[in-house]
Formats: sequence, structure tokens, C-alpha cells
Amino acid sequence: MKKLTQHTLALSVSLALVSAAHASEFADIDPVTLRLAHVVNEQDGFHIAAIKFEELVEERTDGKVSIEIFPNASLGDERTLLEGMQIGTVDMGVITNGPVANFVEEMAVFELPFLFPSPESAYEVLDGPIGQELLDKLSDVNLKGLAYAERGFRNLTNSERAVNTPEDLDGLRIRVMENPVYTDTFRELGANAIPMAWTEALTAMQQGTIDGQENPVNVIHSFKLDETQDYMTLSRHTYAPAIFVMGMPAWNQLPEAVQDVVRQAAQEAAEHERQVNAEMEAEQLTSLREAGMEINETPDMEAFQAAVAPVYEKYGQQFGDYLPRIQEALQQ
Repeated sequence: MKKLTQHTLALSVSLALVSAAHASEFADIDPVTLRLAHVVNEQDGFHIAAIKFEELVEERTDGKVSIEIFPNASLGDERTLLEGMQIGTVDMGVITNGPVANFVEEMAVFELPFLFPSPESAYEVLDGPIGQELLDKLSDVNLKGLAYAERGFRNLTNSERAVNTPEDLDGLRIRVMENPVYTDTFRELGANAIPMAWTEALTAMQQGTIDGQENPVNVIHSFKLDETQDYMTLSRHTYAPAIFVMGMPAWNQLPEAVQDVVRQAAQEAAEHERQVNAEMEAEQLTSLREAGMEINETPDMEAFQAAVAPVYEKYGQQFGDYLPRIQEALQQ
């Protein structure tokens, strides 16, 4: 018992010393507030990731670094946010991979259809050397890539008819992200692919100027797309990462100790969001069904995969050696 008490006392002292050392690390740092923006609502996975990041950073810097979150595209759409980060008017954000790929083209390799067979296979590549290499490339355009959260596997919805094969998409006006890989993917599938910002797409669906869109279940649910879209196809055609990204002007002003906290907190917040997304998807599908949405869980995946072969022919060489490296990593 005496040994146990001594051990407990020693542990308490050592924790106190660690805590004191940790506190002194940030004691001389001037308080700073980082403005973190995203374009979705407070029920969305991006916001869950942002909240977790806020908690971790504030806790680990003893409150010296606070995070102010701006949801709902209140500071602009994703391209505007990235441009703001480059010049220092926005500090950071959680941004869908598609718009980021407009700044670093190789990032679009992740947009290739049916590339990842499962979320776990995606995490392995994103959290490994290939993913880190691509994050580092963002510094070439005055941005700092921190970690990969996720938008998730994207699925098709529309207001016109059930979709089971590419033929069923013929002529449907489908909103896609402003990214050529998405546009070409849906044109090969037979749709009339219309690139537009998400904020515009919501209005376009309500007005009936487009028939459908493609997004993960969490987005379809949080934006109540069942109100305008009667049909969902679990096509899981693309796994879309999202990126915790900071502008270099903001990053360079942070002391090294804070940079370390920010980088680690972003990774942990990203992993937290992935886990929450997985837990929530089954509940969200049930909720959408109950709201009247017709959901096809078993579309003809072979037909869809065959239809997008020309996308690989067109873009396979555009991303340097990233596509073959990813394919090799997935086979290990």
C-alpha cells in the first residue's frame, strides 16, 4: 500500500511538472484568435470537425489561441475562402477537396470515380506519405494543408426518377462541384452535368432549374434535400476528402509551439469527424426514408464503373505518378 501511495504521489508530481512545463510554453505568447470558416450548417460534419478543433486548440494552448467559427458560407463560398486565406483576410477553413484541387491540380486525383473501395482504404492513403506529400504542395500556392477530414462517399439524388444504371441518368440536369473531373464523370454517365457553387445549387433545386445533385448522405440529410429530391442512389461514386487548410499569412505568424498544436489538433478533429460520420449515416438514411425519399442501395455498380473508364483515360496521366502510387498502395 505504501509503495502504491508513493507511486501515485510520484505520478502526480510528474503530471504537475508536465502541466507546468506545458503552461510555461504558452505563457509568453500573445493571445490570438483564428477565424475558421466553412460553407455548411451547424449539423454538418464540417462543423463537428471545427468544434472539436476549437476545443483541442484552446485547451492545449491554455486559452491563448481561440478559434472563431464562421459556418453557413458567411464569409463566402469555398473558392472565396481559399483566396481569402492566401491574402490573409481569412485564417483557415474546412474545405471540400474539389475546390482545393483548383489551386493544386494533383489534389484532384482523389476525385477520380470509384478510386477507393472503402473509407478505411481512403484513410490509409490520405494519412500516409502520399496524402502528406499532397498537403505539402499547398505551400506552393500560399496555403498550409493540415489534415484530411472528409466529405465522404458521394451519392446521387434527383427529383425525376429512380436511377439504377447510367442509362437512367440520361438527360438529367445534375449539379456537380466546380471541378472538371466531376463534370466529366457525370457527362460520361449520361447526365447533363452543371458545375455550380453549393449555395446556388440549393436555390436551383428549389426552383427546379436542376434535377439533382451528388453529395454524401450527411449533406443530403443536414440540408433536408428530401424536400426537393425524391430519389437517392447509393452510388458511392467518389470518396471526397475535405481539408483543414490555413493561409500561409496566418500560419507564419504562429509560434512553432502553436503550429504543432494546430497541426495535431486538426488531425485529431479530422479523425473524430470521420468516426461521427460513420455512426450517423445509418440513422440519417432511416430518417430520409421516413421523410419519403426512395433509396436504391444496390445500383448496378459494374455498369457505373464501366461507364467512367474514359475519365481514367483522360486524367490518369495528369496527376504525375499519384494515380499509380495510390493504386499500388491500395493493393498492399
